[in-house]
Amino acid sequence: MVARVRSCTLVGIDAVPVDVECSVVAGQLPTFNVVGLPAPSVKEGLVRIRSALKAAGHALPLKRVTINLAPADLRKPGSALDLPTALAILIADETYAGTELDGLLVLGELGLDGSIRKVHGVLAAAMLARDLGLRGVLVPDACAAEALLVEDIEVYGARHLREVIEAFQGGSLPLPSRASTRRKRRRAFSVDMSDVRGQPYARLAIEIAVAGGHNLLLSGPPGTGKSMLARRIPTVLPTMTRGQALETTKIYSSVGLATGLVEDRPFRAPHHTISAAALLGGGANPHPGEISLAHNGVLFLDELPEFTRGTLEAMRQPLEDRQVTIARVQGTITLPASFLLVAAANPCPCGWLHSGVATCKCSLSAVARYRARLS
Repeated sequence: MVARVRSCTLVGIDAVPVDVECSVVAGQLPTFNVVGLPAPSVKEGLVRIRSALKAAGHALPLKRVTINLAPADLRKPGSALDLPTALAILIADETYAGTELDGLLVLGELGLDGSIRKVHGVLAAAMLARDLGLRGVLVPDACAAEALLVEDIEVYGARHLREVIEAFQGGSLPLPSRASTRRKRRRAFSVDMSDVRGQPYARLAIEIAVAGGHNLLLSGPPGTGKSMLARRIPTVLPTMTRGQALETTKIYSSVGLATGLVEDRPFRAPHHTISAAALLGGGANPHPGEISLAHNGVLFLDELPEFTRGTLEAMRQPLEDRQVTIARVQGTITLPASFLLVAAANPCPCGWLHSGVATCKCSLSAVARYRARLS
């Protein structure tokens, strides 16, 4: 018998459908094969699946078990295919009918004790299920709050493999309450622009930049409040619309940083030693960088001249296009990157040029070289 369970995998921040097909054949030497371009984390899932099935009162069939991840030409990273693979094995072995999974998109990582652990990209998976016309998703209970943000689908959250098996035996899948997972919209900040005393010109410049969506460079000696002002910029930005909040949450969900709807505008402040790949996004399986994590919010680059020239030059096109395109051998993805860029810099290497507080000891050539780092 061949069983099929619908699941998905992440490509960038978007979910792509994957069908987990399982064939169990008796009368041959027991083997377990996974085909369809699985990543090492997917192949290692056999160890987790065997232990999880045992913890739930079942055993991996001593037969020839073949798992096919379709489409075969798409690389499947991550461990979210553990749960659909385990359920496909039980169905293909004719242990259960598995009709409860009809119309559901299933994903989750299995622990050795059978627990179902949270995975990345649950919000994107729920959006995919809605777009495909499926009735809902079965996800780890720890991620159910993300899936519940998508309207018009059913969301089932499970904590243990045993809960799903009990549903196969005539029970029902656990259904989280939308009311209990919905957060009230609030704007609570630990800092606020009203805390600032003085700095009238800097505050005026920030207000103009925020109102017009302009990028901003703050230059001045150490201790004048450049970082203090920058960290308070999100407090004067308008509240995100629901569409913007869902866009931002989808990005954060893809890297495992979302616990529900991201309602406050992001503020990202990477260190100047950051690499271009970490800032723009990338990796063998491309994932969002800091400029995408700052989408609909603020990206603050403190000590701007200390960033490498290549890293800063790489930001030119994303700043203009409000998105970043990452090309790899496996394919090309485009990630959103619409943010307010705020940078801070000293006027010279020592920071005291024209400060009136301390004497600058930098030579004219040193100041010229320092400022030339910004094209």
